Amino acid sequence: MENSKRRFLKGTCALFAGATGASLLATVNASDSVKAESDIKYAMIHDEAKCIGCRACEVACRETNQVPEGVSRVRIEQTGPFGEYPNEYYHFSRVSCQHCEDAPCVNVCPTGAAFIDKETGIVSVNAWKCVGCQYCIAACPYKIRFINPVTHAADKCDFCRETNLAQGKQPACVEACPTKALVFGNLKDPTSELVQVLRANPTQRAKVALGTRPKLFRILAKSGEVIL
Repeated sequence: MENSKRRFLKGTCALFAGATGASLLATVNASDSVKAESDIKYAMIHDEAKCIGCRACEVACRETNQVPEGVSRVRIEQTGPFGEYPNEYYHFSRVSCQHCEDAPCVNVCPTGAAFIDKETGIVSVNAWKCVGCQYCIAACPYKIRFINPVTHAADKCDFCRETNLAQGKQPACVEACPTKALVFGNLKDPTSELVQVLRANPTQRAKVALGTRPKLFRILAKSGEVIL
């Protein structure tokens, strides 16, 4: 009886020690991951003062990322005309993923299909893990996610992470813009064009009061109604 009790206590201690060791190891690993934080955080600026509403960005995105008809990763919304003839003008705004640092879509995903890429800060979707529950679509305050009719998975702009970026290029929309209304780059690089433009211009982000910390910035047109 005494031997049985000793074996039990010994086994319990071993389990406790193992659990404690695992906990300590997890703490060390977590600490290491913090230290190894990426030095890249991609963001984009849409300069509405330069945008002419040509929609070249929409076409380039569709072709590069094989986006099916009927859905879109990026679209340009036109409002207006404002003013009086012959001085009428329109307002063009970009509608696409905001690549939030605290992304509601990622927080609600039950399978981990929606995730933030640790290397780039890009909010992305693993189509193989997506079960089409549409929780992310309901959670997105910007209403830009959709179910891809071909893959049957949640889809949206990913800054061309798996296409152009993987080839060392700029996102397709940026390359296609004829007026250079789009600027893409690394928020953590003080020498990047993106950071320089942000420093030189007042910008706005959508629904910042929600605490999502979006990484899509807009430079408002100098004339015309402000559309939020």
